[in-house]
Amino acid sequence: SGFSDDNSKWLAPSKAKKIPSKGSNVELSSDGEVEEGSWEMEEDGSSEEMVDDYGATSSEEEERWWLRRVCVTLLLCKNLASVIRGGLSEDDTEEEEEVAEEASRQKMGQKEEESPDLQLNLDVEEQFKLPSNEQMEREYILLPPDLHIIHQRIKGNMEVLQDFVVKREEGRTRQEYLALLRRDMAAYYSYSDFLLTKLMDIFPLPELINFLEANEVPRPVTIRTNTLKTRRRDLAQALINRGVNLDPLGKWSKTGLVIYDSSVPIGATPEYLAGHYMLQGASSLLPVMALAPQENERILDMCCAPGGKTSYIAQLMKNTGMILANDSNAERLRSVVGNLHRLGVTNAVVSNCDGRQFPKVCPLVLGGFDRVLLDAPCSGTGVISKDPAVKTNKDEKDILRCAHLQKELILSAIDSVNAASETGGYIVYCTCSIMVEENEWVVDYALKKRNVRLVATGLDFGKEGFTRFKDRRFHPSLKSTRRFYPHTHNMDGFFIAKFKKFSNAIPQAQKEPAVEAATQSAVPSTVTEPQPKKKKLEGSKVVEEQKPPQPALKKRRSLQAQRRPPKA
Repeated sequence: SGFSDDNSKWLAPSKAKKIPSKGSNVELSSDGEVEEGSWEMEEDGSSEEMVDDYGATSSEEEERWWLRRVCVTLLLCKNLASVIRGGLSEDDTEEEEEVAEEASRQKMGQKEEESPDLQLNLDVEEQFKLPSNEQMEREYILLPPDLHIIHQRIKGNMEVLQDFVVKREEGRTRQEYLALLRRDMAAYYSYSDFLLTKLMDIFPLPELINFLEANEVPRPVTIRTNTLKTRRRDLAQALINRGVNLDPLGKWSKTGLVIYDSSVPIGATPEYLAGHYMLQGASSLLPVMALAPQENERILDMCCAPGGKTSYIAQLMKNTGMILANDSNAERLRSVVGNLHRLGVTNAVVSNCDGRQFPKVCPLVLGGFDRVLLDAPCSGTGVISKDPAVKTNKDEKDILRCAHLQKELILSAIDSVNAASETGGYIVYCTCSIMVEENEWVVDYALKKRNVRLVATGLDFGKEGFTRFKDRRFHPSLKSTRRFYPHTHNMDGFFIAKFKKFSNAIPQAQKEPAVEAATQSAVPSTVTEPQPKKKKLEGSKVVEEQKPPQPALKKRRSLQAQRRPPKA
């Protein structure tokens, strides 16, 4: 309804006239238009050619008409879906058509009055405003969330938070913006609220977005050349001949190669089956490089599965010395044995023990190790690109449970090292997590409980560890630890710390002065000191006579027993 055909105005040719050709029957209508005939140019001596009006710019009235019809069509499609869902009636649709037509008229009117100064301000975005509670409820509860709208809101929120004093909405606090940002990012990137809160504590907001985006992209496939059987140059040439596109991993690695694409399965080539290389992430090479094993040493890999780091240690030791590859999971040890056989490692012994029990066995049998590598079990927050389930299935209890196990393992690893070793006495602790509770917190605990100190890892890249985090303060030497992130180094998130053990003695827990003073004040002042033992002679033997303990002394001992801290 309301449709009018205005095509007669813009279909008329502008520079050509329809005239009858010679020899043709021509009839003119009452208004003087040609009914029959053929098109010919007027032979008035002009050299102008006929101009085709198809595709030329139409008048403002036609533009206005087309814009109005497009707006109405889009609204009809949108409202039809709402009518199907029961959200709008047909009367609402007609009202919105009228509103759309009015908006298109206003828009065309503004376009006519547009000036160059106004054109410059078209790209300026409107000020970001926080949505109301009703809008949030409708968006997150009643309807499925629109990811495009959420992404735009995250961008606007980030801009406000970066210049909060100038761009904030009047009467709104920073906590409201942060709460909205956390909720939007949790919906857009599919993270739990707990994990996203932890990540917001670790990273600044612009870096957090980069970290979340990097976790959506898989890391490059990397392999490590097994120099026990081949050289990297020969391996690269053999793989290139098989249609593999590769490059050296980086200047920091002499054995790594990065695979871009391959026409053959990279894990089933003859070179792989012959043990010429190992599929291994770039971040897994770093702990072994930090450990720097020497030939003819005794090395303990406390959590060795699936055997990539163990075989790299054997490669650097040139199959000399001895490596004890241990893991508490017997099922995972099958892959360790298979990889060691395939790669030609002959100096490794595989064991299935609880790493926490090693100090009770190893020093008695072997006399301690020169170096220990502890790749501790962790929450896996650094390898989210490999295991997206980490986004939602980790909570506070999981993090603290991992941290407790890691503290036990690191004390066991330190006790398994011989501080008197001529070439060693080093421990490397690493995790594939970025949580502070599993990294700096554990390292700081080890520094307090054992005679060790942190030394440089020998890696010339990576970010320094935290020396302070929220309300916690760590030892200043934690600057020598290294953190690796997927958005910064294009490898899995990783943490590496290297210890040097300077004494085999285990420091005893010292009582705090306040506890001792409280213990002494709780004892009555009238208690007499125990009398010295009297000796009497019975034949040729000297027998010590001991008096039975007095009631006051019993009371004092019971108080001391109650206040004595339990053993760890």
